[in-house]
Amino acid sequence: MTSPSPDALPDFSPITVLAVDDNVIVRTGLVSLLEAIEDITVVAEATNGAEALELARLHNPTVTLLDVRMPVRDGISTVEELSGLSKVIMLTHTEDADIIRSALRKGASGYLVHGHFSGEELERALSEVARGSGTPLSPIAATAALQSVRTTPEQAPPDNPADGLGLTEREAEVLEAITRGLSNKAISKELFLTEKTVKNHINRIFRKLDVTTRAEAIARWNGVGP
Repeated sequence: MTSPSPDALPDFSPITVLAVDDNVIVRTGLVSLLEAIEDITVVAEATNGAEALELARLHNPTVTLLDVRMPVRDGISTVEELSGLSKVIMLTHTEDADIIRSALRKGASGYLVHGHFSGEELERALSEVARGSGTPLSPIAATAALQSVRTTPEQAPPDNPADGLGLTEREAEVLEAITRGLSNKAISKELFLTEKTVKNHINRIFRKLDVTTRAEAIARWNGVGP
C-alpha cells in the first residue's frame, strides 16, 4: 500500500527538485536543463535511493526525479517510501512494462523515459505533478498503465503463494526467484539489489518460514509443510 502523497503545490509557487541518478553525466545534464527553467530550483542531487531518502527528508523537495537502476538501493525499492516525502516522477532509460507498472503502483506520479520528452515537456510534467493536475507518462509508460487496467472483471485473481507466510513484498519477490532456481547473483541482477541485500532477505525469509534450506523454503512457497 502506498503512502499518501504530499499535498499539491499552490499555483505559481516555485518548484524545488531532487535529482536522483547514479550516472553523473546524465544527472549533470538534467540539472543544467532544470536550472535554465524559471521557477524551478534543484535543491539536491543523489546517486542512489538511500541517499535520495536522506536528502528528501532534509530538503523537502516538491518533486523528486528518480532513476530506476542504481547501486545500493534502486528506484523501485525506494519509490513507495519516497512518495510519502515528495511527489515522484520516474526519469529513466528503463522501458520494462512490469517495472513501469510497479513504479506507478508504488506511488510514482509519473514515468518519463529519456529520449522521449523535450525540455518543455519535462517542465510541463514537473508543473503538472507539483500542482496535482496530471500524471505525465512517456508513450511506453502510458501503454503499460493501460494494459494493467485491461483485465477481465469476471476473472478472479490467482492465489498468491505468499499469502499467509508473513513475507514482505520484496521478500516474496526474492523467494519467487528462488523457486525458479536463480542464484543470489541472478536474483540481485533481476531485482536490482546487491548480493548482500539478497542474502539478508533470504536470511529473514528462512527465519520467518522456520526453514534452513532453499528446498524447504520452496516447499513452503508451494504450500507444503506447516
